[in-house]
Amino acid sequence: MEDLTIAVVGATGAVGAEFLRIVEQRYAKPPRLRLMASKRSAGKRIAVGSEELVVEEATKDSFEGVDVAFISATSAVSRDLAPHAVAAGAVVIDDGSAFRMEANVPLVVPEVNGEDVEWHEGIISIPNCSTTPLVMAAHPLRELAPIRRVIADTYQSVSGAGASLVADLREQSARLVDADHSATASEPGQIAYNLIPQIDRFMDTGYTYEEQKMRQESQKILHDPELHISATCVRVPVYVSHSAAVHLEFERPVSVGEAREALASMPGLTVLDDPANNAYPMPWDVSGEDDVFVGRIRQDLSNPNGLALWIVSDNLRKGAALNSLQIAEELVKRDRLKPRAATTRV
Repeated sequence: MEDLTIAVVGATGAVGAEFLRIVEQRYAKPPRLRLMASKRSAGKRIAVGSEELVVEEATKDSFEGVDVAFISATSAVSRDLAPHAVAAGAVVIDDGSAFRMEANVPLVVPEVNGEDVEWHEGIISIPNCSTTPLVMAAHPLRELAPIRRVIADTYQSVSGAGASLVADLREQSARLVDADHSATASEPGQIAYNLIPQIDRFMDTGYTYEEQKMRQESQKILHDPELHISATCVRVPVYVSHSAAVHLEFERPVSVGEAREALASMPGLTVLDDPANNAYPMPWDVSGEDDVFVGRIRQDLSNPNGLALWIVSDNLRKGAALNSLQIAEELVKRDRLKPRAATTRV
């Protein structure tokens, strides 16, 4: 990694900042970094390790000499800049939804489908931050028995929606701490002391786009287009870390012991499952951790072939920045940093 030049587009955002923190923590000899953002952020100085780097404006001409371009911005920015980065010889690792479902773009969680980087054509997407922990847990379990159906109810932190909602939670929490909730209705968009059962826009199906993304992205990553998935995604007044209550139905019974052993052997996943001693993953404790945490592993009493799990992960790290760096590492390991023609998918 130390020989690479990595452009970080969106370096002043929450995911960009986490990306830079992970670089500091992960590498004794870090890659060369070029920090980029919008015109209004150009000229800012950001300390990374012992260096102070100046943020430059990201334009279509910014990618000469760049090996990897990590983009964490709007879909419009990704669609505008990614083709120019690829034309300049860079591999784009995109954090947004712009390219995720395009047939010629791998959607990758390295521990699950790292081999998919083999067929990239210059752009690789990372999944939505609620999809990644789900597939991380599902992957080792499907080795025990095929999964027929997944029901996932997510509890997603405000940092997943950007800095403005983080600021809203702080401001509203202070202002509403003594409010009489029995006498007043919630304010439009109120997240403090509240839950919002909508993330992204509603579709004709009654599901939100976020919930559709979880279904479609999981099917693509797991190479299982027939996998039945139903999700309900809820925004909660937590600053960092997404949680999910997940029910899985298998083709045959899978014991709790089998499941716990398979999950514990999965790279990047930690089992924290001792309810008798109040040991289970919680957002506050998981914030800042690289692993996906799983607990409350139990038989589904409503289904003889079912298991129920509780999953928590830091949405800014494994849900975004860390996964991107791991994709770059996978590319280096497989000698696939330069674009190549698509090959038959496994």
